[in-house]
Amino acid sequence: MAIATPQIVLSVNNLKKRIKNKEIIKGISFDVYAGEIFGFLGPNGSGKTTTIRMLVDLIRPTEGTIHICGFDVHKEHDQAMRKVGCIVENPELYSYLTGWENLEHFARMLPDVDDNRIKEVVDIVSMDARIHDKVRTYSLGMRQRLGIAQALLGRPSLLILDEPTNGLDPQGIKEMREFIQRLAAGGLSLFVSSHLLSELQQMCDRVAIISHGEVIQVGAVDELIAQGGRVVWTVSPGDQAERVLQSSEMVLSVHTLDSDSPMGIPAAAKQIATQMDQVNIPKLSQRLIEEGISLYAVEIKNPTLEDLFLRLTEGERIE
Repeated sequence: MAIATPQIVLSVNNLKKRIKNKEIIKGISFDVYAGEIFGFLGPNGSGKTTTIRMLVDLIRPTEGTIHICGFDVHKEHDQAMRKVGCIVENPELYSYLTGWENLEHFARMLPDVDDNRIKEVVDIVSMDARIHDKVRTYSLGMRQRLGIAQALLGRPSLLILDEPTNGLDPQGIKEMREFIQRLAAGGLSLFVSSHLLSELQQMCDRVAIISHGEVIQVGAVDELIAQGGRVVWTVSPGDQAERVLQSSEMVLSVHTLDSDSPMGIPAAAKQIATQMDQVNIPKLSQRLIEEGISLYAVEIKNPTLEDLFLRLTEGERIE
């Protein structure tokens, strides 16, 4: 049976942006598939918001193409924009109006959006209890939800959110994450820009990591994290074990950790971290034992998305 090719909702190819002879975005490429949550991860100043502004044709790229549902954002602007909803930075809302009145205002700018559609999006964002209250009485999380409701009015296939959890408390962040996951479960594609590594790790199917205007890695979160995994061996005598591990073809790299020997383990023991395929742990364990080395512990250490980011960007910090 043939495996169906995922439908591409957003396609970015060799996107570049130069401002005053300085290249801000340096030839980035990635695709976003139907029904997935795609994270766009990078520190402030890495090019996230500039990229998003190009995705929705607020600024023009110097080179490259962007297609939304097959429509060229530059050449087929109207058709492409009908397929996308977007919140760049904070949602623009009228605080002196109610939530419902805000949605009515924006609905007038869109074709085929009536009161029934407004009711639908209010239900989607779970705001029916407060939708007739003034926006000035809303919490930041409620304002974010109303902004998303506004972006959903036109029935988009792609929703672009720029830092949707900025300023939210931990409970608000959790609620926003669960809400985004529900939208994706309903078939919507979401492009979520953020500098919150732990949130993207919990929320996204795939991520693109951007640093200094370049996408340096794209892939499934689990696969990216597994690339940086280590196996830590607690062994004695440590010097002999280190030589065995270094000589093994199964091991890509060896690094001795600075740590005191746990109670009950000889002073000659060491903790040694190796970069290797985890399927080779049984073979390597057997070899160490055959060499007369005592094996006290074997731990698989998968990094967080933050560890991966710091490794890929050579220590660049997210503010």
